[in-house]
Amino acid sequence: MTSRLLIIPAAGAGSRLKTDLPKALVQVAGRTMLDRLASLYRPWVSHAVIVAHPSFARRLERAHVFVSAEVVEQQRPTGMLDAILLAATAAERVRPDVIWITWCDQVGVLPATLARFADVMQRESAALVMPTVMAPNPYVHLARNAEGRITRVLHRREGDAMPESGESDMGLFGLRYETFITDLPEYARAVPSGKATGERNFLPFIPWLAARTPVVTFPCTDAMEAVGVNTPDDLRTVEAWLARRAAR
Repeated sequence: MTSRLLIIPAAGAGSRLKTDLPKALVQVAGRTMLDRLASLYRPWVSHAVIVAHPSFARRLERAHVFVSAEVVEQQRPTGMLDAILLAATAAERVRPDVIWITWCDQVGVLPATLARFADVMQRESAALVMPTVMAPNPYVHLARNAEGRITRVLHRREGDAMPESGESDMGLFGLRYETFITDLPEYARAVPSGKATGERNFLPFIPWLAARTPVVTFPCTDAMEAVGVNTPDDLRTVEAWLARRAAR
């Protein structure tokens, strides 16, 4: 049986959502983001690592509803790459077969997508597996070469020129244990900070890894799964979509 560890970078405040709550504790349709993630991932993972800002780490420790989880603190907001690497100690202790990573605001991921995610990781020998979505006006775009290999990640936040329509990640990634323990730290030792944000982003690791070993993507079940809850408009959009699905 495949063992999985889930990493949830959740060190962000809810400032863009216009709340003084930690982002992971903001409610989406009556349930906190953290509660929704726990319900979604609990059947799949044996342990979770929640990465929190020191100012609200204890609140997340009290709030999580995973069967087995721990909270680690990200002392400085240096980016998602550094947040993810903070789970290395837990990963080495638990030694799962695979590491799953999800952004804390990706609460619309569907069980059908997770089932396919697990199946693809089981069947493929790829170092990294992730669902993607095609959408207009992308915030992130995965550029590919003629052979279909991801060669670059364009990011609107970093000032990159974006295509009118593009292929984006949806905040969900699966890495082999060896990839997380060996390749990700190797990448982190040399990666520069983002040119606009000054942060060390995780996403450029994808083309870096794809140049060395297979990376496999597959389409998500519904494009709405890729909507992260970053602003009040995002919150209203995701809540309306969840209500429509619940009414079916």
